[in-house]
Amino acid sequence: MTQDDLKLERSKLVKLAMELVERKGTEVTRQMLANESQLARSRIEHIFPEEADLFDAIVEDWYAPDIAIMEEVVASELPIQRKFYEFFARRFVREQERFRANPDTFALYLELGQARFEQVRGYIDLADHYLSELVAQAQAEGHFEGLKIDRALSLINQMVVCYTSPQVLMMLDGRLDESKLAQIIDTMFAGLTAQTGSAAGVSNLRLA
Repeated sequence: MTQDDLKLERSKLVKLAMELVERKGTEVTRQMLANESQLARSRIEHIFPEEADLFDAIVEDWYAPDIAIMEEVVASELPIQRKFYEFFARRFVREQERFRANPDTFALYLELGQARFEQVRGYIDLADHYLSELVAQAQAEGHFEGLKIDRALSLINQMVVCYTSPQVLMMLDGRLDESKLAQIIDTMFAGLTAQTGSAAGVSNLRLA
């Protein structure tokens, strides 16, 4: 069997495992996959040596389109402000469509991801890596003046969390849309700098 054959077999098994997750409403084990695929347990273990490898393969499949979107946007020749919008909007639209297509399945995958957060964290870190590249590109054009990249990254993530967090998407779905996201991005570029304004100039809370 060639490497291409092995990749194809692995891909088919991952798709089958995801169908099982959706059908059974629980995480799928290698034994469950062996039973459903009618393959020998040894064959499943050859492709997924550890139990965690099967979950990793499912997570990889889940995030693959998001990674493709981020890589395409970062490498594009779009104006930087438009890049930021596309970076968040394309993934938001995809997640919203996936949520609306099957809210229960969406919630199930979210629950499984939370239970194995350490295995999911790498994809969150990867998104931050690509966003940091965009921040650096923006700063090269004079935006986000005076901010260190880590600081800008943190502020931007907090500003757009409604459009990147699946938990928030589930709560606020009907209130979120691309036009609001575009206004957030425009506001970000209009005023996000290291310079402090009057909001931080008070020493204590007081009534107006």
